[in-house]
Amino acid sequence: MCLFKYLSIFIFLIVTSTAATAAIFEIRNNCSYTVWAAAVPGGGRRLDTGEAWMVNIPAGTTQGRIWARTGCNFDESGKGKCQTGDCNGLLECQGFGAPPNTLAEYALNQFGNSDFFDISLVDGFNLPMEFSPTSGGCTGGISCTADINGQCPDALRTPGGCNNPCTVFKTDEYCCTSGTCGPTSYSTFFKNRCPSAYSYPQDDTTSTFTCPEGANYKVVFCPTGIGEQAEPVIDIRNNCPFTVWAAAVPGGGQRLEYGEVWRINTKGSRIWGRTNCNFDESGRGHCQTGDCDGLLKCQDYGTPPNTLALYTLNQSNYLDFFNISLVNGFNLPMDFLPTTTGGCTASNSCTADIIGQCPKELRTPGGCNNPCTVFQNKEYCCTSGECGEMDDFKFFEQQCPNSFGYPREEAIINTLFCPAGTNYTVVFCP
Repeated sequence: MCLFKYLSIFIFLIVTSTAATAAIFEIRNNCSYTVWAAAVPGGGRRLDTGEAWMVNIPAGTTQGRIWARTGCNFDESGKGKCQTGDCNGLLECQGFGAPPNTLAEYALNQFGNSDFFDISLVDGFNLPMEFSPTSGGCTGGISCTADINGQCPDALRTPGGCNNPCTVFKTDEYCCTSGTCGPTSYSTFFKNRCPSAYSYPQDDTTSTFTCPEGANYKVVFCPTGIGEQAEPVIDIRNNCPFTVWAAAVPGGGQRLEYGEVWRINTKGSRIWGRTNCNFDESGRGHCQTGDCDGLLKCQDYGTPPNTLALYTLNQSNYLDFFNISLVNGFNLPMDFLPTTTGGCTASNSCTADIIGQCPKELRTPGGCNNPCTVFQNKEYCCTSGECGEMDDFKFFEQQCPNSFGYPREEAIINTLFCPAGTNYTVVFCP
């Protein structure tokens, strides 16, 4: 909205010309994923990778804006919802989008027969953008291509993007609702990464660009092919008073002393802790529990017993699904919880003294084994028919009721979900 505050002082000099022609805006998706382009005026359209949408914008248009929506799901009538940039649940936008969304703003054929345009991060950021003229002899384009989602301050993180501080804190300091306001630490974060973009409502006029009226323009999402949707961040923390060798597939593995954290970017599918390991300089060795073919950097699943954090991200209805599983037995207490909630408060914990209370037949050095590994029959391995009524299964269910205790346990009860784009923490010995 900064551009329009700046232009308002010239309102008495605005020149309209009936002879002026409409400007052609080419809106192109260079992202490696689908986006739903939005334009006011203009409406909205789904754009798969490489697709473009040509929009004719009347001369004299003010308060025009273009943005991308992500994580959308619309029915045949064009009604639905988007994770970022949603415009009242409509495919064909009639009003502005909900933060966070990177904005291309413009006003055509205004003071001095000029077009004014900018990229604004006042509504936050959801994907990289370029905004540039394509005709009329004007060459002054702008872009914002920094990894803002990946570097977003924790307080502003939200599924699918990096929020604006006004939306988060709702104070005059950040919303500039009265008088004058200046840069804050949060607006400086945006400004440092995209110096040519507006970073707060009263940002300086060096972020507004001009072209002679009659120019055409292009808005490119993820210019030069950059801008992969940021993979979620998962912090793996060791709170145990002993060394744990964390493992993730995909992801590999890392030694964690007490208090250390290993941060990974991954799309799934499991995390666990290994205990009593010994590796040589080449990363080869063996672990008492959770061993993965004798490798420090796991390429395959671990051997029982090992407490498992299981997850699949950005699935049906743009949701993440996650749980703690004891199907492979137990070797460490574990928490699995979101760290950037986006309104999500779901979490799972298994902290019972399972090793100390483990049935005699399931005891093994360093942990409590799963019945399938011990007995190797179809009743415990659930390879045919029904399973789940045996006492050994019930033992795990009773110790950690919110965790999976056997392969066919009811998924709806023990699987949790959060909006796609949420970050998570897995804690050993919480």
